[in-house]
Amino acid sequence: MKKLILAFLAVLFAMLVLVLWFGNVKPPAADALLASPHATQLHGGDALLPLPPVPALPEEKVALGKRLFFDQRLSHDNSLACAGCHDLARGGSDRLPAAIGIAGARGSVNTPTVFNAALNFVQFWDGRASTLEEQAAGPVHNPLEMASSWAEVIPKLKLDSDYRRAFQQLYPEGMSGQSIVDAIATYERTLLTPNSPFDRFLRGEKSALSPRELDGYRHFLEYGCASCHQGVLIGGNMYQRFGVMGDYFRDRPVARLIPADLGRFNVTGREEDRHVFKVPSLRNVAVTAPYFHDGSADTLEKAVVIMGRYQLGRELSEIDVQAIVAFLRTLTGEWEGQRLQ
Repeated sequence: MKKLILAFLAVLFAMLVLVLWFGNVKPPAADALLASPHATQLHGGDALLPLPPVPALPEEKVALGKRLFFDQRLSHDNSLACAGCHDLARGGSDRLPAAIGIAGARGSVNTPTVFNAALNFVQFWDGRASTLEEQAAGPVHNPLEMASSWAEVIPKLKLDSDYRRAFQQLYPEGMSGQSIVDAIATYERTLLTPNSPFDRFLRGEKSALSPRELDGYRHFLEYGCASCHQGVLIGGNMYQRFGVMGDYFRDRPVARLIPADLGRFNVTGREEDRHVFKVPSLRNVAVTAPYFHDGSADTLEKAVVIMGRYQLGRELSEIDVQAIVAFLRTLTGEWEGQRLQ
């Protein structure tokens, strides 16, 4: 009996040592801020990775897609192009709480940036499109955006001899809804914004982040922001409920719910998907205000406070908020050799 008691006590002691040991181990990401030249590995999640280089795609398709991206004839009244809401001079978005379509029609959600969208695991806030091609077709047919159809768009574009020639050369079927969105998506796959300060840091340039930015990065990791904002996009690779630790929709100034607030529920009809959205990428977040699907946060500071409160269950101090914001500003990349503004 005495031996059994001693053995039992030894097991308890070993368990206590393990609990104390693991309880005092910091998250690997926090300990490895400067350790890896290519990635910061997250505990139990995907690594934070630098953006890949712009892919080498057929130049003719890219050029055709670019022209279509800026062509207002894709809309019913010839007044709105893809670039009207995805303004490349405004971080690839429109910097409005909700998109404005033809004839001043107001959309129901904030416009996500088109920059780096090719790396999202799904498209749209509710994930209803699985590819860039599906996404490109959506606004054309949305009555609150371009309010058109391929039956209306294609005859207009066929009046353009350059378009007819390009589609005949590049696509066996010529001009069609499928070939139009393929060209647009090909162009959008080139809209990557590499070489942010954070990318340079991940590649081993330790001086790319200032002490304050590095402090913000530590907070970002240790508070758990990176549990959802991870991967090459620092987001964009999972769904999450908006309001994990509190009822955001009850507390926001505009309490009335609209269908867009239901998020993924509108796609699946499953109760567990109510208020679930695609986690947005934080790439270029400093130049794509306002924030969230409802555009309710007009500054990055407000967005960080709300995320701390409703996703992490924390009331962040002003010092920590400013440090995290300083880090988030290091995620702004370059387009055509210039840092986004």
